[in-house]
Amino acid sequence: MRSPRRLLAVVLAGVVLVAAAGWAVSTRLRSPADEAARRAAPKPSLVTAAVERRRLVSTVVVNGTLEYGSPLPVGLAGAVGGASELQRATRAPRPGRIAEGAVLMEVNGRPVFVLRGSVPMHRTITPGSEGDDVTQLQRALRRLGHRAPSTGVFDRATIAALTALYAAKGYEAQRPALGDRQTYETLRKAVRTAEETLAAEQQALDRGRDVLPLKLKLANARTGLTAARHALAEARSQEVTPADEARLSAAESAVRAAEEKLLEAEQALAAARTRPTSAPTSAPTGTPAATTTAAPQPTAPPADTRLLELRVANAHADLSAAQEARDLILKEAGQTRAARIEELRAAVRTAEETLATAEQALRQARQLSPARLKVTGARADVAAAEEMLAEFSRTYGVSIPPGEVVFLPKLPARVRKVSVKAGQRVEGEVATVTSSSFAVTASVEAAESELLRAGMPATVELDTGRSSPARLTAVGDKARVPGSGAVEAGAQPVLITPRAAKGLKAGTAVTTRITVGATKDPVLVVPVAAVITSADGRARVRVEYATDRTRDVEVRTGLSADGNVEVTGALKEGDRVVVGDA
Repeated sequence: MRSPRRLLAVVLAGVVLVAAAGWAVSTRLRSPADEAARRAAPKPSLVTAAVERRRLVSTVVVNGTLEYGSPLPVGLAGAVGGASELQRATRAPRPGRIAEGAVLMEVNGRPVFVLRGSVPMHRTITPGSEGDDVTQLQRALRRLGHRAPSTGVFDRATIAALTALYAAKGYEAQRPALGDRQTYETLRKAVRTAEETLAAEQQALDRGRDVLPLKLKLANARTGLTAARHALAEARSQEVTPADEARLSAAESAVRAAEEKLLEAEQALAAARTRPTSAPTSAPTGTPAATTTAAPQPTAPPADTRLLELRVANAHADLSAAQEARDLILKEAGQTRAARIEELRAAVRTAEETLATAEQALRQARQLSPARLKVTGARADVAAAEEMLAEFSRTYGVSIPPGEVVFLPKLPARVRKVSVKAGQRVEGEVATVTSSSFAVTASVEAAESELLRAGMPATVELDTGRSSPARLTAVGDKARVPGSGAVEAGAQPVLITPRAAKGLKAGTAVTTRITVGATKDPVLVVPVAAVITSADGRARVRVEYATDRTRDVEVRTGLSADGNVEVTGALKEGDRVVVGDA
């Protein structure tokens, strides 16, 4: 028999179940009026957005891959080493960074250097070579610390600097090959042999003809001509001869003596003419002055100066005679000098004629010798041998084979791809190098490319959320990178260069935002959808000033970006503008 407490629990549980079932059924049951009210459309209202004040930045977003920039295939310009034997790589290029002066690879045990320059290696640079490639080689050697000149000529100083570069890397500069050394020695021996033959033929000529008297005459003629020219030069340098100089000195002394006598006579005459002719008589002593009367004195006769005047006249005459004698001596001395110079000129001409006659006689005597033809032939052989040796010597010595230097436009660089392995033949491309800086290659639609200009700022965004400043380097054909693949039709390639490489990794997919415009300071911004252009062409916005009540405000639009646009007008931050009706 069940207990009363257990029965009560069962009854209560049943009541709860019945109540729950009733509540569930009641929530699902609605009257037709309730159902119609639930399905009716809500009351229309305005969709608004707040006016904001912030800095607006317009960007073009492109997706690309981060890679090292400016890939460039590298090949050797020719043979490495002095022989044209099979070219085989003995050390392949290694991926990674490569600096100027480094050894890119080895071919047949010889190095291939990397230097900076825009002129490609295209020939064997030999001693005496000139050109732009030699100039950029000298610049590279100076940058590496070697004392190379800036002559543009592959001279001894440049060869010394190049030899030092090879030695610093543990190699020896390319010396002449064995065949070239043998050729050089053969040419030198040919010159010596020709010179010995010429000396023997000349000696035979001198012995076969008695030309010693003619040689002596020629030497004497030369000595006589030298003496005649010396005498003529000495005569021209002297104004008078020693004898005429003594006569002229005596005449000058006579003129000075006559001038002294004339001066003495003139002074005596002047003194006589100024001497007083009478003297006053004084009064007797004791006679009062008032009563004293001077007695008249007789006048003295004038002094007789005729003798003195005659002496002056004679002195004038003597001076004139002395001066005439001196002038005559000067005239005679000039005539004597002119005659002497003319005689010496004639002597010089005679000496020149004598010399020419002696030379002609000696020349004719030598030409009449049968051995003359042999001497002429031997001399021609010497000239030909020396010319051949000089021609060969111009390119003989340390040289640079065309394959031992690779000029790259920018260094340091990076070896990205290796196209040849150790032991393989070297044919065509050996590696691909890139710059040591990163670049993003991407493409944009043609319409967006019209907004882009080289030099615009950009931002490279990584998947990690980190960003790096960058710059738009090129747009269009200038941004095409060899080996980067084809660009879709209607698109334009772009090239973006990050400003720093820290934290970047090659092969990473990145998003780049190129800034095409930005406001300098924060401005009022509204959604583009809020701006309405009226029939008069003016832009307006609808500002909600009360619930579902608006007023039109005329605005002027500016930069737009990300669905927003810059506006100026009777607006303030926080106003609500209508962007649509709901």
